[in-house]
Amino acid sequence: MNKELRRLPRTAVLGLATLAVGITGLAVTAANAAEYPERPITLVIAYGPGGATDISGRTLAVPLGKIVPKPVLVVNRTGAGGATGTVTVRDSAPDGYTMMVSRVGSHTVNPAMKATLPYKLDEFDQVGVYEINPVACAVKADSPIKSMEELVAKVKAAPKTISYSSSGVGSLLHIAGAMAIREFGVDNPVEDLIHIPLKGGGAAATAVLAGTATFICTNSSALASFVANKQLRPLMVTTKEKVPGFDAPTAADLGKPNLHQLVGWSGIAGPKGLPDEVKEKWRGWLKAATEDKGFLEKMGARGSVIQMMSPEDSNAFITNQYNVFKKLVDELGMRIEG
Repeated sequence: MNKELRRLPRTAVLGLATLAVGITGLAVTAANAAEYPERPITLVIAYGPGGATDISGRTLAVPLGKIVPKPVLVVNRTGAGGATGTVTVRDSAPDGYTMMVSRVGSHTVNPAMKATLPYKLDEFDQVGVYEINPVACAVKADSPIKSMEELVAKVKAAPKTISYSSSGVGSLLHIAGAMAIREFGVDNPVEDLIHIPLKGGGAAATAVLAGTATFICTNSSALASFVANKQLRPLMVTTKEKVPGFDAPTAADLGKPNLHQLVGWSGIAGPKGLPDEVKEKWRGWLKAATEDKGFLEKMGARGSVIQMMSPEDSNAFITNQYNVFKKLVDELGMRIEG
């Protein structure tokens, strides 16, 4: 110990030592934050290849690959309607190395529809919602039904004769068909409609094309090519604004503002407890990626609306949509086990 320190009281020496340790700890913390990411980041998609979530996540990963200093590895972890992949993210270390494309199915539909779910909404940190998928209701192009009013009139005139297809029991499409028809005055669409659950959105759209189902309500991105090829006729989109490529009235045009909550969406989330520095980096990367010209062109062609939300706005949006869906599910008795 040098002579100056020997002259100081013991408490002062201990204080200096504690201060030194604290400064060293701050330096290490700052260095660690500055170094993130030090290795590749896994971006989990909780749904299968080719679906709306997969398309969105992989399209986003292209500009992210130019921005993030380490590789972003996109992996599909499917099962249990999105719950399997979602749980693996929930159970990962909150260090920013395992993130996910949070989605309407995994983070609002599943919690609202399923009686037993192995995760909760508050077990995730939402970096931000970046994409809105308007929902469109459509019929086969040669259908005699030309409007939502005509569709609903047929349901009222002959209950249990009009059918709609979905990507499965407990999916967004399951809720969407019932919610849309109910807003137009059918009190109990669960009883008055025939629901045809299928394996995936592609099969659900094909069912309408084949005449197996009368109509479908699903993400505009899933219908864009069918509408462009004049195979399906859109009757309505659920947004306030028109959707490019969809010559159909909006929910606002039809005086149905409650349907504005009926939209798909994609965001980026991680397990609860992400460090602030990690969240800030991801927000910066996400903002830059969603401003990429190629990304905007590809997503716009699918009917998606790129809308970057703050974490606070994202949480409010997700919570509000969950409450709307849960209320509908409770009132119509649509809750399912699993």
